[in-house]
Amino acid sequence: MPKVLRIINRFNIGGPTYNATFLTRFMSEDFETLLVGGLPEEGESDSLHIPEAYGVRPMILEELQREPNFKSDRAAYNRLKEIIREFEPDIVHTHASKAGALGRKAAFACKVPVVVHTFHGHVFHSYFGKLKTMVFKTIEKRLAKRSSGIIAISNLQKQELTNEYGICASEKVRVIPLGFDLGRFQENREENREVTRKKFGLQEDQVAVAIIGRLAAIKNHAFFLDVIQEVLNRGMKQIKVFIVGDGDMRAEIESRVKELNKRFGAHIEMTSWIKNIARFNAGMDVICLTSDNEGTPVSLIEAQASNVPVISTNVGGVRDIMLDGETGFVIEKGDLKEYTEKLCLLLENHEIRNAMSQKGWEYVGEKFHYTRLAKDMEEYYYELLKGSR
Repeated sequence: MPKVLRIINRFNIGGPTYNATFLTRFMSEDFETLLVGGLPEEGESDSLHIPEAYGVRPMILEELQREPNFKSDRAAYNRLKEIIREFEPDIVHTHASKAGALGRKAAFACKVPVVVHTFHGHVFHSYFGKLKTMVFKTIEKRLAKRSSGIIAISNLQKQELTNEYGICASEKVRVIPLGFDLGRFQENREENREVTRKKFGLQEDQVAVAIIGRLAAIKNHAFFLDVIQEVLNRGMKQIKVFIVGDGDMRAEIESRVKELNKRFGAHIEMTSWIKNIARFNAGMDVICLTSDNEGTPVSLIEAQASNVPVISTNVGGVRDIMLDGETGFVIEKGDLKEYTEKLCLLLENHEIRNAMSQKGWEYVGEKFHYTRLAKDMEEYYYELLKGSR
């Protein structure tokens, strides 16, 4: 029975937590998996309820922290080597950058037969300055060279890693899209819609718009609020906007929200994190994303699984997870006019929203289910194990 040590940066709300949980829980009984990860940083919501909901009990590494720190990084590296020696895995699979660096170095040091890494996103643009970005690229190239395999979560991400940033050769990268438990977004939709709209005081003729994600600079909530301001300037008063999430940009976003609410009336509400996102999504009419950089945005997959049209900036793997013009709209970064036009089109036209909502579930239902994810990963693991002998 192959043993897999799965290492994740931290248990915060987002794709990596779901991905690691489902791969730990739903791989076949031919595999034994131990899930290890750090805790969320200040301002992030703890997502340990996600693995717990599926009967997964992860091992917490308090030393594994997001920000680079020589002392904590060294402690995390040493602890990971201890775990590897105790667990004796055949495969070490790391998820996201910090876990990828420390986990792979520990696995190399302990001579683990197969070492594989998943890029859930990357930091090669829009995060740091040129010098820091160059350092990260150099580190990732060295780690990729020694890794047994690299997983990209979209075709576009593979192209970026291989062609644009030269992290490794194309033949070393396998594209395995994320998988989720999407059936819950189809359950009790009418009841959930009624509950959510009543909770937030939404009238029948109000159109509800949401953006879901960390309140961080990379998510570009400033651009989203620019769009909402343009929409309100056009006199569209029958809308209600929800900003779901938390993070280090909260104070700045909150200040802008207060300003807009004072000017136009109370149209925007900040909710912090919402755990029952399936119930919340059911009450929405449009879900947006305005990020400057993404891997595979979970909020857009979940929105389509909830039969909600989406609008997103053209970043990361967005075009791989939605159908432009059919389940929503993809807008180039920074195009305020086009983003506003498309949002207004959806706000004003119930028929278009309804048509897109029907196609959303049809598109993501099977393509992004955890059963497909587990099957694809098992096949890749066996391939890598065979190659290691």
